[in-house]
Amino acid sequence: MNLKKILLIIIIISLIVAGFFAFKYYKVIKGKSVSQDTYLYIPTNSNFDDITKLIEPYIKDKEGFIWVAKKKNYPNKVRAGKYKIIEGMSNEELVNHLRGGEPETIDLSFNNQDTFEKLAGRIAEQIEADSISILNSITDKDFLLDNNFEKKTGLAMYIPNSYEFYWNTSAKEFRKKMLKEYKRYWNEDRILKAKKQNLTPIQTTTLASIVQKETATVSERPIVAGLYLNRLKDFWFLQADPTIIYAIKQKYGENIDIKRVLTKDLTIDSPYNTYTNLGLPPGPIGMPDISSIEAVLNPQDHKYYYMCASVEDFGQHEFAKTLTQHNINARKYQNWINKQGINR
Repeated sequence: MNLKKILLIIIIISLIVAGFFAFKYYKVIKGKSVSQDTYLYIPTNSNFDDITKLIEPYIKDKEGFIWVAKKKNYPNKVRAGKYKIIEGMSNEELVNHLRGGEPETIDLSFNNQDTFEKLAGRIAEQIEADSISILNSITDKDFLLDNNFEKKTGLAMYIPNSYEFYWNTSAKEFRKKMLKEYKRYWNEDRILKAKKQNLTPIQTTTLASIVQKETATVSERPIVAGLYLNRLKDFWFLQADPTIIYAIKQKYGENIDIKRVLTKDLTIDSPYNTYTNLGLPPGPIGMPDISSIEAVLNPQDHKYYYMCASVEDFGQHEFAKTLTQHNINARKYQNWINKQGINR
């Protein structure tokens, strides 16, 4: 065998070997690696080892992923957040997405969380921040004071809705955005509508929280709001049973179950007792949704001063202009509730 043939064989073998390794690396880099669609939730301060453990169940080639990640310097560029990965992604696509892609957002929602503790718990179910850090943040005295709130009025800052957030939002970032949303909601038009009712935004929310507790029927809320505004304007006691329930729970604990307000309850010593204290309570007794706030801003104009739950249309109320008519409605309701055996 002459020298030329030997050289040709060596070249062919080299090309075959090179092709083999080229194909191998191409497969590592470009081949399908992600085995299923899923979301990765990468916590704040995660390192590359954490990512590898997190992602291992969803990739076919762990070593290939590590090799590509190191070549692209991903271990030094780990980012927290929620990332969607797609079945069939290559290691290169996967690393590029985690390294420089846009994290997914979440639609964070809350409603009817009538204490800071419940609100913090609800939010912690949806973002990375834990409930303790959220609670400490939203009840921080300096933050409340700087933004003209107190602890008893601070819940008014949180308007139930769905809001877009990144999953790895911190407690302070959550608080900051909710303040921004509060100011956005309370635009000049709504502030003027509140002033027309002789209310501030916080007072509007406070009254809306009573309206919300009084009726779950959205169409009734402007009527109920108008009724309480009539009482406020004429310097009547609001005499709202939900404020009594709130006062009882403040005194005896959140877990007490109250289906009926008794006559003896109406004298409870509390600034939230609207049977003994003129005007609005010191702050919201719950978290009213937008329909209740808008009902106070756009109340129905009428002459009603009294309301009582209807025994004919459940979920509805009987409204009255006079005490005589109200007493007739109230007796019907009391007779019905007695028949149900509801004593508390």
